[in-house]
Amino acid sequence: MPNTNITIHPRAIVHPHAKIGEGTSIGADAIVDEFVEIGDRCEIRARAIITGHTKIGNDNQIGYGAIIGSEPQDTSYKGAVSFVEIGDRNTLREYVTVNRGTKEGSATTIGNDNLLLTGAHVAHNCQISDRVVLVNNVLLAGYVEVANNAFMGGDSVVHQFARIGAYAMVRGQTRLGVDVPPYCMAVDTNMVLGLNRLGLRRNGFSPERRRAILNAYKVLYLSNRNRSQAIEFLNSDPEFKNNPDIQLFCEFIKSSRRGICKHYERGASRVEDE
Repeated sequence: MPNTNITIHPRAIVHPHAKIGEGTSIGADAIVDEFVEIGDRCEIRARAIITGHTKIGNDNQIGYGAIIGSEPQDTSYKGAVSFVEIGDRNTLREYVTVNRGTKEGSATTIGNDNLLLTGAHVAHNCQISDRVVLVNNVLLAGYVEVANNAFMGGDSVVHQFARIGAYAMVRGQTRLGVDVPPYCMAVDTNMVLGLNRLGLRRNGFSPERRRAILNAYKVLYLSNRNRSQAIEFLNSDPEFKNNPDIQLFCEFIKSSRRGICKHYERGASRVEDE
């Protein structure tokens, strides 16, 4: 590694074949294994372990004691070569764990500008998009997908293959075994309670956009239509059919394999008042 801008603590263990980018620092007792690639201007803090076939982009921070690229916690794993791929400008705080994929050539992926707080766990083959926040001790099982701008509260847990839609918020300690549609607020066990209003405002959704999404939510959850009838109505009604926000909402629901959260009945009046 001829790059003199790399800072490696004397107690760190870095394999000579590891690829380390310009301006990256590696703290005391950190371990970076042979097949790891780390981009420019990253900070690998003390006692972090980066192993397996892991590729990390630029401007990332890997927190104290985090473990990235370890074997999947999956009984079907038999030593396949699999990957972790992390984009740019992510912060993974203390003791975050990210497992690599289970099947040969598969990957666990984390996009750009994400924040994973202390103790969050990302299991094998998860896909985290961009600008996602996982608060302390969020647990994602295998093959979970978390879309752009989602926010997951502390101690929330997600069953394998479930999906969290774009701009959704998951309240702390929520338990999910089905999909959370975009824009929604997930609570309790497999329930939603209206929209993630604060998240939508913070992400620049105008009052008109929020009102259209709320009306679509009411069609799906608070009318007498079943799911298929609600989607058919949203795809045909002039108020909704050419609205890209509503189309994202509909396409997510149509593509669900595990089903979607139900409406939390005691929240009905709250939704009507939004």
